[in-house]
Amino acid sequence: MNERTRVPAAVGGRWRGLLLLLAPLILILTLAGPASAHRGEQSYLYFDVTETELEGRVEFPYTDVREVFGLALEGSPEDIKDELEASLDELIDYALTHTSIGADGLAWNLDFDGVELLSDRDDTEGEPGYAIFPFTVDVPGSEVPRELDVTFTPFFDELDNRDSIVLVANDWQRGVFEEEANELVFFNPGDPSGTLDLGNPSQWLNFTGSVELGVDHIRTGPDHILFVLVLLLPSVLVFQSIWRPAPSFGSSLWRVLKIVTMFTIAHSITFSLAGLDFIPLPPSALVETIIAVSIAAAAIHNLRPVVQNREWVLAFAFGLFHGLGFASLVDALDTSRTAQLVSLLGRNIGIEIGQAIAILIAFPALFLLRRTRYYQPLFVVGSIGLAVISLIWAAERIFDFDLGTTDLALLFLKWPRILWVMVVATAITAVIYRVEHRAGRLLPVAGDDRSPSDDRAVGATTAG
Repeated sequence: MNERTRVPAAVGGRWRGLLLLLAPLILILTLAGPASAHRGEQSYLYFDVTETELEGRVEFPYTDVREVFGLALEGSPEDIKDELEASLDELIDYALTHTSIGADGLAWNLDFDGVELLSDRDDTEGEPGYAIFPFTVDVPGSEVPRELDVTFTPFFDELDNRDSIVLVANDWQRGVFEEEANELVFFNPGDPSGTLDLGNPSQWLNFTGSVELGVDHIRTGPDHILFVLVLLLPSVLVFQSIWRPAPSFGSSLWRVLKIVTMFTIAHSITFSLAGLDFIPLPPSALVETIIAVSIAAAAIHNLRPVVQNREWVLAFAFGLFHGLGFASLVDALDTSRTAQLVSLLGRNIGIEIGQAIAILIAFPALFLLRRTRYYQPLFVVGSIGLAVISLIWAAERIFDFDLGTTDLALLFLKWPRILWVMVVATAITAVIYRVEHRAGRLLPVAGDDRSPSDDRAVGATTAG
């Protein structure tokens, strides 16, 4: 719910400006929502639906598999998977016996293939562990019906108080992508069967769902966020033999707009071409390595600028590679060309919204701090830190090892924690700006040769 806030007339112009800078952060906070997770008390049946194909997966909780099949499911993820694979035939027979999918009174053949783990978690560590059994469905005819007859009854007979949940994870025609929590049907021993209504196909739902997926990709991708941040660091400065504070909000905003526009154009080119199969999608490890290197290159450029005051050139060049990273969103988009085009458009728009959110989060603090004596050290240390992190990422991806760098980055960048961090950071920078302004220590902007102490005399005309 949006509420209007009345600002008293006595509030000075600079404080009104601060409120305007903080307003985007406050508004963005309304987008944050709680994450959903498996509860460890039910079995799950997920569907992936296209116009012509139906796939899915069955997920059994470790607790129930232990009790019914006598498995230990302890130790490392590799140990757990080895134990599950040793009993795979028995587990798949059980899944086949307790899962039925069909339409018009006919049950279709299910082809199960192997076993996977939901994650490295285990319920003995406070998080539920699940064994996953993926399958494909032999659907008669050329199209998947939009109503399915489903029966799903695992552990109903063997254990007390058990129920199961049916969900649609992906339905390209209805704009459902990577859904993990939209519970559609509950089954229990007294009601073990039902009809799953997939709803009518809708390009509008495809579009809006794709927008949401694009936003989420930026929100959960620390490497793309850090690339935007490393380009933002010099956006509030101007290079004149040394970096100096940009003269105005308008000039800084124009720098940001150029950077974002060129990055958008570049990644949209490769993202769309790869999504429509006009160019091959390189191996994911190669693309992610190049993305990591692009962050390091941009960070080093901050320290030793090559294309001075033209960061948009870097944004365009490296945006081409980031577009291939975004293309992983559509790598499995097996649907009609019309649905592909609609989904590509929606995901591209979602990525731009995600980028805009990242900029709105970071830009106010950077702009407020740029004329203080603290920004240059922050600029240097931040650029070096981002270069180091990205080079570690590159090494991890080249040599296939994990030092936990991504988890460390997500400690600060994870949604919605980053919003609160930046609200606090922006408030702190506002206080620093006021203290430095009152003490006459604000640095002169580019093109202004006055000493810092002269700034006190000009008052509000130079604020910001």
